[in-house]
Amino acid sequence: MSTTDAAVVGAGPAGSWAAYSLARAGARVTVFDASHPREKPCGGGLTHRALTLLRPILERGGVPLIPIKSIRFESEEPREHERAVPPVSDHALPGIVSAWFPLPADAPPFDVPLAVASRSALDGGLLAAARIRTAKRELVASFLLGADGVAGVVRRRVLGGFSRSQLSLAAGYFARGITSSEVVLRCTADPAGYFWSFPRPDHLAIGICAQADRVSPGPLREYVARWVTAGRASAARLEPYSWPIPSLSRDDFGRQRPGAGRWVLLGDAAGLVDPLTREGIYFAVRSAELAAGSLTDAVADPAAAYVERLCAELFPELERAAALKTGFFSPRFTSLLVEALARSEPIRQVMVDLIAGRQPYGGLRRRLLTTFEIGLAWRLLRLELRGRYFAQ
Repeated sequence: MSTTDAAVVGAGPAGSWAAYSLARAGARVTVFDASHPREKPCGGGLTHRALTLLRPILERGGVPLIPIKSIRFESEEPREHERAVPPVSDHALPGIVSAWFPLPADAPPFDVPLAVASRSALDGGLLAAARIRTAKRELVASFLLGADGVAGVVRRRVLGGFSRSQLSLAAGYFARGITSSEVVLRCTADPAGYFWSFPRPDHLAIGICAQADRVSPGPLREYVARWVTAGRASAARLEPYSWPIPSLSRDDFGRQRPGAGRWVLLGDAAGLVDPLTREGIYFAVRSAELAAGSLTDAVADPAAAYVERLCAELFPELERAAALKTGFFSPRFTSLLVEALARSEPIRQVMVDLIAGRQPYGGLRRRLLTTFEIGLAWRLLRLELRGRYFAQ
């Protein structure tokens, strides 16, 4: 039997970054994980704020990044009697409106709004940086950090598992043999969620995400297959996948306390995923930093300090995202968003900053209203009064 200051269960971005941060502060750390590094079907997107946090590791090399050069945002057309705006499209697809816009192409590697990495390469780089050694032995730790994901054993033991209503389900295909530097996003009302096509170094990850209590993997993949055969990757070799993602409500964030006594939960295990976009790497890495800081700051109750820091910094942003998700995927709303993106450069800049993590949800409505043309602002306000789409 041996002893350590901290035992980290899980070696994804949250667990590896926590181990790295604690070890740099002088703590003795042991990480337990039998599965990493591995490819994660729906992961790999690195926003500007995630790239900024991970820059010390990424600059060492070994993690190829694909800077995203453009985004195509698509929406289903609303039914005629629900239409708030005329259809706007730069290419003809029946029933679909779309807008295409470029991302800054001349930015330095770590200043791009969005990049994509292979999760096996990213997680492997983080593991190497943490210099982890493991062995089959019994270990006593002063503190436990649970970073073993949405279905991890630590989460189940200390708080119980997530309910199906607290999860989203991602399902789709790896399209082997083709790739791109473009991201495609299409909002859908039934099921309420969105399709995506994300590039990886040697394939595309194409899928759909929706609330898990309203869908199942088979029908979701059928939706994706129809999208693929319509031209997205019709010649590629397809490999199916599915994956659960935390997707908490505003009330869930208000109630949950992922830390007490001598344990804390990080990243997906704590439900720290944007409920609207389902982006989680930034929140995983930032929660690891907050936990490591709480353990090394000599506070009397590190778990309580960690929860307090989550409540002050991360929960408000995630709560706003959860509120924004209500009604967001209505074709009436998303077609208005497409019109704004197609016609307004200031709105495209807001979207770029939102994707990059430079524009928080707090203040989003105010910034949009200062950049919209008068007609679009009035339509947005009418929809907001009916659906409360935008956070204050």
